[in-house]
Amino acid sequence: MARKPVAREAVLDAFEALLIAEGERAATLDAVAARAGVSKGGLLYHFPNKEAMIAVLLERLDRLLAEDLAAMAAAPEGAAAYFIRSSVWADTPLDRVFVAATRLAEVAHAETLRRMAGVQASWLALLAADVGPAMARPVLYMGDGLYFNAMLDRGPGGAAPELAGGVEDLLAAVERLRN
Repeated sequence: MARKPVAREAVLDAFEALLIAEGERAATLDAVAARAGVSKGGLLYHFPNKEAMIAVLLERLDRLLAEDLAAMAAAPEGAAAYFIRSSVWADTPLDRVFVAATRLAEVAHAETLRRMAGVQASWLALLAADVGPAMARPVLYMGDGLYFNAMLDRGPGGAAPELAGGVEDLLAAVERLRN
């Protein structure tokens, strides 16, 4: 009898949470199993090793980023405005998997670094089509700064910071770039 996909997702969620909270070294098979509430054998049924968990986590990242890139490309307000507005930590599934992946990138996990470079290139292409190649990277850096600062301001389990004024100021600056 096949195991329920729920158990597999619980293990992956536990791995993601450990990466975010404690980093790659702490996300051992034993720690993931304990956090997911499964036996180590149960974990190994779904993921024979840590690399298998990383591969599936990166698939989750790819899926969520593809959805976000499609929304960015179709945004009526333009890719740059969408990128700025969505660059505030909101504890979404995309936020969580993105931060988990950055924890893998911190330890120079080659496949994670390759995928992160790919998504950055995709963001830059959409931004360049919207505000021009010269301003694409500055807009990317604005969004990165918003994301990083909102995440720090929020803190673990904290309320979302009030950044609406700063976001609107950045959006006004982006709009001036178009004119």
